[in-house]
Amino acid sequence: MANHKSAIKRIRSNEAKRTLNKYQHKTVRNAVRKLRGLTDKAEAVTLFPTVSSMLDKLAKRNVIHNNKAANLKSGLQVRINSLA
Repeated sequence: MANHKSAIKRIRSNEAKRTLNKYQHKTVRNAVRKLRGLTDKAEAVTLFPTVSSMLDKLAKRNVIHNNKAANLKSGLQVRINSLA
C-alpha cells in the first residue's frame, strides 16, 4: 500500500486516466467495427472523417501508437474505396 500522500493521489489519478483511456479506446474500436461493416459508400464516406479524427486523438494521447492509427486509417480508406 502507498505510504505518501503523493503516491495515493497518483494511484487515484492513474485509475481515472486508465478508465477514460479504456472507454475512449473501446468507443473507437466500435466505431471502426461499424465503419468496416457498412456496405453503403456514401454513408461510409461521411463516417470516415469522424473515425479518423477519433484515431488521431487516441494516437496524440498515446493510447494507441501513431503507426497503428495510420494503419487503421489506411485500411479503412482502402475498404471505402473498394465499395461500389
